[in-house]
Amino acid sequence: DGIEETLTYCDFPSEHWTRIRTNNVIERLNREIRRRTRVVGSFPDGNSALMLVCARLRHVAGTQWGNKKYMNMKHLEAAVEDASIAG
Repeated sequence: DGIEETLTYCDFPSEHWTRIRTNNVIERLNREIRRRTRVVGSFPDGNSALMLVCARLRHVAGTQWGNKKYMNMKHLEAAVEDASIAG
């Protein structure tokens, strides 16, 4: 079960495979959220934790860290263009 979902990255250009599989950006973000929630300790309810996580995500999205290019999209654009020409 789940083999198709696991191999979804194969649908993308091979130049993107390593970036999709390793996923360092998401892992870094998870570590940052875990660090922030540990400082608080316990939350009165789930909404409090969600608000903290959303605030951190908004901060990251608005900073230079959130604007870093992780993949060269020209490879994907070329693959999409080739597929539309062939189809």
